[in-house]
Amino acid sequence: MNDENAGGVHWSFWTIGAAALLWNLMGVANFFMQTNPDVLAAYRESERAIIEGRPAWATAGFAVAVFGGALGAVLLLLKKSAAFYLFIASLFGVIVTMIHTLGVGIDFGLGEIFGIILMPLVVAALLIWYSKLAGSMGWIG
Repeated sequence: MNDENAGGVHWSFWTIGAAALLWNLMGVANFFMQTNPDVLAAYRESERAIIEGRPAWATAGFAVAVFGGALGAVLLLLKKSAAFYLFIASLFGVIVTMIHTLGVGIDFGLGEIFGIILMPLVVAALLIWYSKLAGSMGWIG
């Protein structure tokens, strides 16, 4: 039992699950902060342009991305296989949101490309892969 805990899963399961939950809770907080005009005023101009011009379908995608991801992370930590499907929904939400973001016509800098576009896509895809791996290892069911 050198690399497993009493729950029968590798210690990294809890670390990755907690990190996934924190990541997605930050997304949920960001979702709500974007509705506050005072907070929005502090955002960079490119971010404000994305948010202020976001249509309902892109806002719905953003909601699916962050709330689906957060619920998926909770279910992962509860060792429920449904986490896999919520992570798929979350990735779909990220893609829908990115369609709008890329269509805004902003010349993104390298930091924005990484932080606003690539990172959410990569994290969402990795959570799908990890939840599938956890299922194949018998850690979730």
